[in-house]
Amino acid sequence: MRAGIFQCAGGGLRPEQRLQKLADRVDGSDLDLIVCPELFLSGYKVGDDLRSLAELYDGPMTGEVRKIAQSSGTAIVFGYPEREGDKIYNSAACISAKGELIANHRKLMVPPGFEGQYFEPGDGLTLFDLGGMRCAILVCFDAEFPEAVRAVAKAGAQVVIVPTALGEKWPVVADRVMPTRAFENGIWFMYANHAGVENDARYLGHSCIVSPEGKDVARAGATEQLISCEIDIESVVKAQNRLPFLQQSDALKRRLGS
Repeated sequence: MRAGIFQCAGGGLRPEQRLQKLADRVDGSDLDLIVCPELFLSGYKVGDDLRSLAELYDGPMTGEVRKIAQSSGTAIVFGYPEREGDKIYNSAACISAKGELIANHRKLMVPPGFEGQYFEPGDGLTLFDLGGMRCAILVCFDAEFPEAVRAVAKAGAQVVIVPTALGEKWPVVADRVMPTRAFENGIWFMYANHAGVENDARYLGHSCIVSPEGKDVARAGATEQLISCEIDIESVVKAQNRLPFLQQSDALKRRLGS
C-alpha cells in the first residue's frame, strides 16, 4: 500500500481552504492512503472556533472529504472536532477511496492544558481494514501511552495511524518515542503532525512513517510537505517473528503478578 502524510501548515486558514490544500496535494499523488494532522479541518489551537466548527459524525465537512477521496481514489484519515449532543470530541475519521466513512476514533486521553476546556475523552479501540492491512487510529497523546499502542497491536493492528498536533518543544516524542512504539510492537507507524504557527502554537513538524523495525522510512522537516512510502504486511510478520514482544507480553505479566 502506498501511504503518505500531509504535514499541513494551515494556521489562519478556514476549513474550505484546508480542504483545498488537501485536494491539491492528493491530486496526482498516486497514493492509496493519505493521513492529515489532528483537528485538521478546524485547526488545533483555535480557541472557541472548536465549538463553532464542531459537527456531527459524518457532517458537511466530512462530506467534502468524501468527495476528495472518491475523486482521487485515495483513502483519507483526518482529524476534526466531533459534536454529539452538548459534548465535543477530538476525533479522527477514515474515508475509503470509494468515499465511504469506515472508521471514527475519539481521542482517549485528553492532555493537560486547553483541550480539557473543550473535549470529552472517548473510549474503546478503533480498528479497520484498508489495502489488505489491519489499521488502527490513535490521536496524539493516546500514542504516548505504551499501553494504548500495545492494545491495538494485540488486537491485530499492523499499521497505527496517529494524527497529532505536536509543539516544537517536544522533539523527543516524534523523533524517539514514536519509533520506539513501532519497534516494541513490530508494526508500521504513521505520525502526522502540523507545520508552522497557529496562534500561539508553534508546531514541530517531523511527521514520520516508521517501519516495524523502528526505522524512519519517510521523515518530514519543519515545513509543509507530503511524505510517502510503501508499507507492507511482510515487514510486520518478519519483525514480530524476530522479536516476539506481543506473543510474550502476557507471559511477562504473569511473571510480574499483574
